[in-house]
Amino acid sequence: MGVGPGDPQLLTVAAVQAIEAAAVVAYPVARLDAEGMAARIAAPWIGPQQRRLPLLFPMVAEAEPRRQAWHAAAEALAQELSAGLSVVLLCEGDSSLYASCSYVLLALAQRDPPVPVRVIPGISAVSAAAAAASSQGHPWPLALQQEPLLIRPTPETPAALETLLAQASAAGTVLALLKLGHRWSWVQPLLLARGLLDQALFAQRVGWPDQLVEPAVMVSPAEQPYFSLLLIRQGWPAVLP
Repeated sequence: MGVGPGDPQLLTVAAVQAIEAAAVVAYPVARLDAEGMAARIAAPWIGPQQRRLPLLFPMVAEAEPRRQAWHAAAEALAQELSAGLSVVLLCEGDSSLYASCSYVLLALAQRDPPVPVRVIPGISAVSAAAAAASSQGHPWPLALQQEPLLIRPTPETPAALETLLAQASAAGTVLALLKLGHRWSWVQPLLLARGLLDQALFAQRVGWPDQLVEPAVMVSPAEQPYFSLLLIRQGWPAVLP
């Protein structure tokens, strides 16, 4: 289930109730000795009587270690359920949007018999970033009227981003680019050259105490943390207040 981008207060009522009713709280970690960001977000709602179950999701590019980790996580969850225990699997952000738990759900669906699950959605960093900007006096609706909205990871190369920006401009599409991180060092000058910096919103660690949400034109071109994103508008609808 999704626990939102960082602020524990952004958990839904359904998410809090599911956590409180669970005997086992599972969550992804990059290392078995790590706390895990999803567990940190949900910590106020996890009681001492509940058992924590970290599930290893290695941050590697190779496919096979990741595939093995997904199936190992599915097996661990299935064992808990077969013992008659209630289990929740925490996921940062929304449980269906670029979520590690999505792969576990796919692995669980392959089991025979299938494992019954209930998926609880959460607030995505994209929605939280737009709301935070609007709350700070920079109105940033994600999409209006007939505008398309494209959410995707930041392209790997300047050429790919140039193509994406051109396509978005032609279609009037609002872009939400995730996993910005080190790419900002070349994305910033590219947007500056295209005159788009003042039409973009930069957000970093949305929902955490050190959250940063501000117009992209105010952000230096230095490398940024992995959990950074951009919202880019290249126009507005004709009918506005």
